[in-house]
Amino acid sequence: MTMDEKSFPSDRRKPDGCHGPDASSRKEGRLLPRLFHKGLRSLRVNGLSLTWEKVRAALGLERTSPAYRTPVSPWERRRQRGHRFPQAVRFSILLPLYNPPPEDLRDSIQSVLDQTYGNWELLLADGSDSSRKDVARICQGFAAQDSRVRFLALDPTPDRVRRVNACLDMASGTYLGLLGQGDLLHPAALYQTMTQICGAGADLIYTDEAAFRTSVRDAFDPLFKPDFAPDTLRSRDYIHCFTAFHRSLLDSHVRAAGSDYDRILRLTEEARLIRHIPQVLYYTRVHGEQPEPEDAKQALSDHLTRRGLRGTVLDSALPGTYRIAYRLEELPLVSILIPNKDHLRELKVCVDSILEKTTYPRWEILILENNSVEEETFRYYRELSDGEKIRVLTWEGPFNYAAINNYGVREGARGSYLLLLNNDVEVITPDWIQEMLMFAQRPDVGAVGAMLYYPDDTVQHAGVILGLTGIAGHVHSRAPRGSAGYMGRLTYAQNLSAVTGACMLVPRRVWDRVGGMDESFAVAYNDVDLCLRIRGAGYQVLWTPYSELYHHESVSRGSDLTSRNRKRFEDETDCFLARWKPEIAADPYFNPNLSRLRSDPTPK
Repeated sequence: MTMDEKSFPSDRRKPDGCHGPDASSRKEGRLLPRLFHKGLRSLRVNGLSLTWEKVRAALGLERTSPAYRTPVSPWERRRQRGHRFPQAVRFSILLPLYNPPPEDLRDSIQSVLDQTYGNWELLLADGSDSSRKDVARICQGFAAQDSRVRFLALDPTPDRVRRVNACLDMASGTYLGLLGQGDLLHPAALYQTMTQICGAGADLIYTDEAAFRTSVRDAFDPLFKPDFAPDTLRSRDYIHCFTAFHRSLLDSHVRAAGSDYDRILRLTEEARLIRHIPQVLYYTRVHGEQPEPEDAKQALSDHLTRRGLRGTVLDSALPGTYRIAYRLEELPLVSILIPNKDHLRELKVCVDSILEKTTYPRWEILILENNSVEEETFRYYRELSDGEKIRVLTWEGPFNYAAINNYGVREGARGSYLLLLNNDVEVITPDWIQEMLMFAQRPDVGAVGAMLYYPDDTVQHAGVILGLTGIAGHVHSRAPRGSAGYMGRLTYAQNLSAVTGACMLVPRRVWDRVGGMDESFAVAYNDVDLCLRIRGAGYQVLWTPYSELYHHESVSRGSDLTSRNRKRFEDETDCFLARWKPEIAADPYFNPNLSRLRSDPTPK
């Protein structure tokens, strides 16, 4: 029996119920046209994938077994084994060994033998204690049965680097991949990796993974990863396994890697094209070898040095996650732009929190006045404005968030960094500007967002995901303050497609390059559109949890789509869809195996 047949459960569904809907034909006659038109609108706005996901959820058509536990069907195995790729790529699978349990070792080797793509070699370098004669006996038994399995006995050594390098010395393949002892490859792992090599020309490929204890049928905690995100990788080794890389990346400094995290960092520095396969193709046994935390921190510090980045690596809130305190190379002037129309109480809270808490020394506030009518507002302006640190600029046109900010930048901002800020936010962390600026100062970064909370200490903004709950949504919205989020993503800095304009720092050079905000988005999507154009210009968009503010936006506020505003909103929606529909369908920082029906990432 093969590993995929033994370890993967059947994926049969329970019989459907035989009872029809309890409704009269007259009600059905009214209901069906309404559902049809609702479906058409969802297709137009959300696309086929999210619409079908909504239909499945509404009808209860969820899998009885998660996708990451399902087998490769016999028909699909035959198809994959018979497929001929345009390239003849050999994979060298490296399996360094140190005192593995015999059954775990057999399972790992068998998972390679069961690959539907057959051009591979399995390289076993054993540094087990001299008393462990069974390890050599098992390895030699497999090698005698299959010439693709090669075994090397080393002097006993717990040094994993030495064992990995011994495997590398034996490798003859074009692509190499590391398998942890006791871990398992999905039967289609190499086949799916080949699709990225032949289809995209990738030289570094990684996959999703899940944990297990004894059998894949009991797999749990799937890690549905984002596409390559360099700052996310600097916060935690989310790539981990399974990773295949072209042997041209195997230079001396990759061979010198002291841990798996170190190796991944070094490989990503050298890779030309990194591709992610959003499928669970690797299974990590929970008792496998784990790198020491201090090794990982040193690896990250060395990576920063190689990249010319100066910063201190600190532990983040969760084990195995890290926070980088980048050194500020200078103290540039930051222009804080706050559009305002009356709302004096909220504005005073916002400005007072800046004045009382901000520790960054060089800033100016530009209040962008837009058609206020209350005398108290103008009295406050006169008391506040000093002509230097705080000024008031007047925009006399109708409300247009994009136009107002463009006007403020064009006519008043003196800083080399622009901080867009809503008038209903309140500073929490005194170093909020530094925490964003240390990223924004990098030449590859175009926008940085902050952690925003509702007044009840739940998350209001931890980044924007395209296609979430529709066009775009705030991920982890309403999660309790202090919670970790999916894959711990509420606790560390990371790359995202977009962040909210309620608190966004943009280098002026980047703002000028992309032409500021698009004024055709008067109210909706102007911040997301700005971020996507910044990314399109080649810059990273980041979010950090260490710059914290309250956002006093009402959590119970009703829809803004009154009859008066609906037409404008629909026009802006159509404009945004026409420009960004492919990006909405596939946000690179949100795995397609996660549901987009709700703000908290949940496997489908």
